[in-house]
Amino acid sequence: MRKLIFFSFVVLGAAIGLFSALHDDWSVKVVMMTIGAVVGTVLGGALTSTGRRERARRSIEPDDAPLEELDRNYWRDKGHPPFMKPPNADPDHHMFDPDRQD
Repeated sequence: MRKLIFFSFVVLGAAIGLFSALHDDWSVKVVMMTIGAVVGTVLGGALTSTGRRERARRSIEPDDAPLEELDRNYWRDKGHPPFMKPPNADPDHHMFDPDRQD
């Protein structure tokens, strides 16, 4: 059904282009039909969602799973991958202070 709607918009756009240049030369008619077909393609594609990926299909792909896991736990892990976090500083030693005196 989507293809039928899409192609009907393409044909409708070409027909509108033809009727707008009805009393002109064939070269003008062809150009106007092409412009109408392009506009019909854009409108038909937007209305039928042709070319748009669905979110559910992308989440099933196994290649995206590690990246989604990193995105989901970014704030908890403070941007570090699992098992690669640097050690936390001891609360009393202030080992990462810029004004620390050694």
